[in-house]
Amino acid sequence: MKIRVSNKKEQRQTEIENIHKAAFRKTVSAEKAQEIVNLVHDLFDDETAMPIHSLVAIENEKLIGHVLFTKVTITDCPVEVEAQILAPLAVLPDCQSTGIGGRLIKEGLHLLKEAGTDLVFVLGHIDYYPRSGFINDAKSLGFEAPYYIPEEFAGAWMVMELSSGIIGKAKGKVECSDVLNQPQHWRE
Repeated sequence: MKIRVSNKKEQRQTEIENIHKAAFRKTVSAEKAQEIVNLVHDLFDDETAMPIHSLVAIENEKLIGHVLFTKVTITDCPVEVEAQILAPLAVLPDCQSTGIGGRLIKEGLHLLKEAGTDLVFVLGHIDYYPRSGFINDAKSLGFEAPYYIPEEFAGAWMVMELSSGIIGKAKGKVECSDVLNQPQHWRE
């Protein structure tokens, strides 16, 4: 399996969207799965999300996984911070539980660190993302999510530090790109 950065010119966007549809159709309603597909589609054209980092996993010339990182800002932050959010990540159902998602995350984080990103956020499964180094409950570390997250799901709002010493200095409310900064993307 290869992991490759997928820039807009070489993207097979329909294949990427189909990965998300297939992956989420197993775990959420058809309506919510389509909402995620629409999110991916719209993020590629959202100027406020730039720079975006799109990575695909390829096996036998077929796309089997995709992850997208987009720009976020932290309002009222006492220090200058470059930050991104991981949203969404998907792997075809037949390829799940094989480490592909973790490899996509790892490669994406490596590229983000090289690009000068300080922090990466994710709203996701509380047991899955910490395996890649994300810290549960970013709010307790001073990073408020774009929308209210009920206390019982606080651990799902996570952060990872790519530049040593940023957590503790930086804090504030995270604001996503126009497309991602919509309430429907922040509820279960």
